[in-house]
Amino acid sequence: MPLWASGTLLTTDEPMTDGSLTKAALIEAVAHAASVTKKRAEIVVDTVFSSIVETLHRGEKVELRGFGSFRRRYRGPHRGRNPRTGDPVDVPSKRVAYFKPGKELKELINQDPAQPPRLLASQQRKQPHKASHRHEAQSTKRNEQQHGEEVAHDDAKHRT
Repeated sequence: MPLWASGTLLTTDEPMTDGSLTKAALIEAVAHAASVTKKRAEIVVDTVFSSIVETLHRGEKVELRGFGSFRRRYRGPHRGRNPRTGDPVDVPSKRVAYFKPGKELKELINQDPAQPPRLLASQQRKQPHKASHRHEAQSTKRNEQQHGEEVAHDDAKHRT
């Protein structure tokens, strides 16, 4: 199943059930995109979800630029019907989560499926650099050695 993350089209081995993206598939995509274990990716995904839920619980809104916003809405009490029997039922008031898609998400959803997916504007500005931190550290070390400077690198700074 293809997913779009970190500016790269990803495919996961996780099967889609009834055309839905599962939490397991999302965790796999995050693990692949961030080059971390599935356990660490699960922590990231759970933290994002928990943050959204906690913010909505406090009555605040969550805004994710280019993607959309989550808000809490109040639904008043009303008279409904039991779908099995058709009998009238009093439905109490409640708060519900409401998602409003952003302009860019709407455009991405409505683009031609034959075209490769494009990034949200926020992702386009934050394209990951091709070189890894380790490669950059090795390159810096070589440059310093070529110029006769003593190299005293703390490798821990360059690990991710």
